[in-house]
Amino acid sequence: MIIKSFEVEKIDINKTKIILFYGKNEGHKRSSTNILIKKKDQISTYSQDEILSSSENFLESLYSKSLFESQKTIIIKRATDKLLNLIEKIDVERLEDTIIIILADVLEKKSKLRSTFEKSKSRVVVAFYPDTNQTLTKLAHDFLRECKITMSQSNINLLVSKNSGDRDALFNELGKIENYSKNGKKINQEIVEKLTNLNENYSIAELVDNCLAKNKKKIINILNENNFTNEDSILILRTFLNKSRKILKLREEFEKNSDIDLTISSAKPPIFWKDKEITKEQISKWTSYNISKLIYELNNVELHVKKNINNSVYLISDFIINQSETKTNN
Repeated sequence: MIIKSFEVEKIDINKTKIILFYGKNEGHKRSSTNILIKKKDQISTYSQDEILSSSENFLESLYSKSLFESQKTIIIKRATDKLLNLIEKIDVERLEDTIIIILADVLEKKSKLRSTFEKSKSRVVVAFYPDTNQTLTKLAHDFLRECKITMSQSNINLLVSKNSGDRDALFNELGKIENYSKNGKKINQEIVEKLTNLNENYSIAELVDNCLAKNKKKIINILNENNFTNEDSILILRTFLNKSRKILKLREEFEKNSDIDLTISSAKPPIFWKDKEITKEQISKWTSYNISKLIYELNNVELHVKKNINNSVYLISDFIINQSETKTNN
């Protein structure tokens, strides 16, 4: 059954237990998911790969319920057609107070997952297309009015132009402006440009750092807690490459002096104090040979991603998880 994105509030979760949200607009998917989730929900988030690697355990946990639970919500991220066989095995009658929200990137018309949901009478599918500039402008006006922030239309247009079709990115930038204006500071074009050009993505940096440190559990948590888009893929790869090259230099130095603290303290540029411990982990988990091999593989992954941009998040997620499992210090 097809539902329009502006009709999400009409979905009756007492009757519809499995819902598919797909499309590039991560912000709209996130806000629509929040509409369906109640405050008392127990929320469990999984990636598709996690579930498929242990499908029987997943089905068992799906039907189990604690006496202290009122409503249980299962969120499955990064879904593809591979998930369809498992979905078909779910006994909807046994779900009771459980709903399943499946989140996917772009699904083409030939997608079996998409077409199955579209033809179903008991499941719902919603497409989330990029926001128009008109929609983003209205969202910006509403946000600024609620926060009592004055901003010229030209600066609002500048914000909208920097956030191509995704309200999530827009709200992230508006949040920066809200924080800046709390002390009564005025917002002009120079301030807007400075605030919106803060490009460091801490989630991506954290993801890459933990992959290089082989912290698989942390990696899975980061992937589950962040809605990385296909546009983020190249940034993830570039961050991965830059950090890998730094670790290669540090590892080569460590192999010469066999003193991890000396390697860290003499690094140029200096390593910030809060990054020292995880950098030590990274140096200890790789040999110079294996980190060189990783850099070569990253260049190949980048070529593959550029040829398959619609599946780039899945390609990179698989690559990162695989790297976290591979032994590289021998």
